[in-house]
Amino acid sequence: MMSSFGKAAVLTLVLAMSGIVAFAQSKTVSGTIVDDLGEPVLGANVVIDGTTTGATTDMDGNFTLKGVPENAVLKVSFIGYTTQSVPVAGKTKINVTLKEDSSDLEEVVVIGYGTVKRRDLTGSVASIQGDKLKANPVPNIAQALQGQMPGVSVTAQDGRPGASMSIRVRGGNSITQSNDPLFIVDGVQVSTIDDIPADNIESIDVLKDAASTAIYGARGANGVILVTTKGTKEGKAVVKYGVYFQSKWNPELIDTQSAYEHVYNTWSYMTLYGTSYGNDVAKYYGLGSANGNHLNTRT
Repeated sequence: MMSSFGKAAVLTLVLAMSGIVAFAQSKTVSGTIVDDLGEPVLGANVVIDGTTTGATTDMDGNFTLKGVPENAVLKVSFIGYTTQSVPVAGKTKINVTLKEDSSDLEEVVVIGYGTVKRRDLTGSVASIQGDKLKANPVPNIAQALQGQMPGVSVTAQDGRPGASMSIRVRGGNSITQSNDPLFIVDGVQVSTIDDIPADNIESIDVLKDAASTAIYGARGANGVILVTTKGTKEGKAVVKYGVYFQSKWNPELIDTQSAYEHVYNTWSYMTLYGTSYGNDVAKYYGLGSANGNHLNTRT
């Protein structure tokens, strides 16, 4: 029989060998994370799948991860891009290209000259995606905003087709000055968004309070409307063609009196009350002193 001392020695040897094997199976993995344009991604997360061990990319998109098992799978993620799973498979250098994920756009809100996660947003911002705007074909994109955003009032100036729209963010603030919001399209200030086709818009964000409009100063006093249009994407050329039409007409025209009929009926009505009343009507309409009798000669 093996003594207690012998058993302890064997157990120590087994544990030591296990540690050596485990150490031999883990290694350091490094690499670079770029987007689909080849630009480095700052702040991307690289995590060993199933664990909390991970690293974050630096300004050049580089990362270094220690203690990675041979059979590990690295999960690379960044907001706005599709999460990718990359097997280590014995490699020590792993480069990953992230692809844009348009389905995550609702998680991001444009504020000023950057973006922020909606859950981290402190200011009052209303957003609408381009798919909702495109579903409502209207000649003026402002018309598509009607009833879509709380705190944003969109009304037509008049009933003419294609008439300009009045946009008010939380009501009017001035009696003598303009109450129109500030329009920013892809970072550029414009005077109106009426000429932007709905199918070219990625999203519209409306900054409504002082906290979110602070970056624009006094220009954002009436709110700020930020429009992000669709940009070009790498890959095959895609041509889209859309068309719609609408027609308007009066269902029935009311039969109205002519000018002569109106004068005649008025003169006839007033004559019932007395000749003097009829003469007054004749004089009012420039019929002279003929007492309106020639109206009876109508053929």
